[in-house]
Amino acid sequence: MSERSRLDEIKEELEKLDINPTFFARKEIRELPDVLSKNEKIVYLVEGRSKATKHHIILVATDRRLIFVDKEFMYGLKVEDFSYDKISSIQYETALLLGSIDIHVSDDVVAIDGVGKYEAELFCEKVRDFMSRPKEYFQNPSQSGTLIQLEQLGKLRESGVLSEEEFTEQKRKLLGQ
Repeated sequence: MSERSRLDEIKEELEKLDINPTFFARKEIRELPDVLSKNEKIVYLVEGRSKATKHHIILVATDRRLIFVDKEFMYGLKVEDFSYDKISSIQYETALLLGSIDIHVSDDVVAIDGVGKYEAELFCEKVRDFMSRPKEYFQNPSQSGTLIQLEQLGKLRESGVLSEEEFTEQKRKLLGQ
């Protein structure tokens, strides 16, 4: 797959997740085809300013890891990624319109401010969901996509959108039975 089509795929993924990055995140978004693994899926993305550098950055939660991307013209590209099982805590604070997120990894803190209030809360919820999963979940990437789809099917069944029979049929298809 060419880099251009992978970028288009990423933009479509963001659109489906109802994430509309601003003009200021375009440099970081363009770097994502080289940062993400081939089958890695974005779960959520927020943008804001790094408290440390004051640069505009994005934080990307994927189905495998949390990624910090900072692309500045003069300073080049800085990418840090964190395995969910290495994150000890994630917290957010909100003010009138904006919020901030602090992520504690080992003895390091990744801090971002200028994040939309609603987006900060939602991002932290998504990351906490992955933090609570067992380590084994992240060891087989192809299986993790199936697990996510099974979870979504279960939620659809619980909410009454799918009947028990429809759920069972879809589950069999996912598991290749």
